[in-house]
Amino acid sequence: MFFFCLIFHEITAKPKSIILYFIIAAYSPMSDNRLMMEPSKEFVFNYKGFYFAVNTTPEYVASLENFEIKDSDIFIATYPKSGTVWTQNILSLILHEGHRNGTENMETMDRIPWVEYNIKNMDYANLPLPRVFATHLPYYLTPKELRNKKGRVIYVTRNPKDVLVSYYHFSKFIRTLEKIPDFNIFMERFLAGKVLASAWFDHVSGWYNHAKDFNILFLTYEEMKKDLRSTVLKICNFIGKKLSEEEIESVVRQATFENMQKDPRANYENMPDDIAIKGKGRFLRKGTIGDWKNTMTVAQSERFDEVLKEKIQTLPIKFTWDTESEM
Repeated sequence: MFFFCLIFHEITAKPKSIILYFIIAAYSPMSDNRLMMEPSKEFVFNYKGFYFAVNTTPEYVASLENFEIKDSDIFIATYPKSGTVWTQNILSLILHEGHRNGTENMETMDRIPWVEYNIKNMDYANLPLPRVFATHLPYYLTPKELRNKKGRVIYVTRNPKDVLVSYYHFSKFIRTLEKIPDFNIFMERFLAGKVLASAWFDHVSGWYNHAKDFNILFLTYEEMKKDLRSTVLKICNFIGKKLSEEEIESVVRQATFENMQKDPRANYENMPDDIAIKGKGRFLRKGTIGDWKNTMTVAQSERFDEVLKEKIQTLPIKFTWDTESEM
């Protein structure tokens, strides 16, 4: 209150210089309380400490606790913008011959739907086996049978600076995400966990710290980028799927980022107009390691490190921050 009164007095005394100072101060990351505010309820709701999009409900999310898991089920779990769509496409190519040879033209989101966002009201209980689901759920909100090692989980993580930048661009063309045009404000919200899917570190550390509760394979976006063939072989081994050498090469060829960008199914180009703004962006944007350097300033990178660097070092992951370094 004293600070406000002082500012008001100085504004009335020196309007031009002080108003400029006040505007600058108001938009400083360290002084603007709006940066830390709750995200808009128009776009998300909080259930048990985690932010969900409003195209699901707390009741439906709660029901997932008792979601029946089949032994052959596979869950792709990620924090947003960490390689979800890429992994969906790889799994689809591995499991479905019709996808590999081009005889089927099924949308990725129909073949591998989101367990917490059943926007098409699909009958999940009677999907063909093996069922594959995508999810951004934190470990503690997954079905209890999954947490008791029934089914399989593939958890993919990515260096968080690239996640942040990809998430920022993604939010510009997805109607169901709050629009935050200023990157600096978006970064502060991301660091505070005030975005859809909440805090990146909590999500990643939660899954790693509770790995013993799941039948789980951990992958990183960067290792997928560096050696896609090894990733495909790891996944095949994990899910017990045997492919011929020719089939493996077909999966690898079609699952390169460059080829996926050309595939409307893999790139989610047929998303409904009420979800995506056509022409404003795409799910598969660049697919590079270290793209954060093209957006973040040195000061922003240092601010990011100030908040997360020590926490990141507690994770059992060596992140690749660009094509030449690891941390």
